[in-house]
Amino acid sequence: MNHVWGLFAHPGPELQQIKREHESIGHLYLHHVLLMAAIPVVCSFIGTTRVGWSFGDGDYLRILPSTALAIALAFYLLMLGAVALMGRVIHMLSRRFPSRPSLNECIVFAGYVATPMFLSGVVALYPVVWLCLFVGILALVYSGYLLYLGMPAFLGVNKDEGVLISGSTLGIGVLVLEFVLALTVIMWGYGAHIF
Repeated sequence: MNHVWGLFAHPGPELQQIKREHESIGHLYLHHVLLMAAIPVVCSFIGTTRVGWSFGDGDYLRILPSTALAIALAFYLLMLGAVALMGRVIHMLSRRFPSRPSLNECIVFAGYVATPMFLSGVVALYPVVWLCLFVGILALVYSGYLLYLGMPAFLGVNKDEGVLISGSTLGIGVLVLEFVLALTVIMWGYGAHIF
C-alpha cells in the first residue's frame, strides 16, 4: 500500500523502487492486490444496494444485498484473475527480448499498473453510468501511462521495445477489462430491481 501515493506523485522513481524490492507474487497479492481490488467491489456493493444504478433518467436500479454479495464475490475473483492474466500477457510479449523478465516480475508489474483502475472504483459509491465511465477512462489512461513508463524501467527493455510491448499489452488489457466489465454489468443487471 505504501507505493500507491508514489505511483501518482512520482511514478518513474516509484516503479524503480518497486523493482528493487524484488517482491514475490504472494506478497504483491497479500499486501496490494487483495486490498486494492476490494475498493471497487465494496463501493459497488454499497452503491448498488443503497443508491442503485442510474442511467440519468431518474430511475434507480437497486440490487438486493444477498444477490449483490454473490455478484461482488464473482467480481472480486475476476479482478484477481485479471491481474495474473495481464502479468502473463506481459511475460509472453516480453519473452522475445534479451532482458526476458521473469513471470514474477511481470505479474508484480501488472498488479501495480492496475492501481489507478482499482482506485477508480470509488465512484461506484454513487453509480451513475456516465460518471463511472468518465472516471474509468481517466484511470485507464493513467494505467496506460504507467505501463508505458514502466516497461523500460521495470522490465529492462529499451524504450522502442517498451512502446511495442506497452501498446500491445494495453490493447489486450482493454479487451480483458471489457470482458470483466461486461460480465459484471450482466451480473449486476440480472439482480437489479427498479425503485
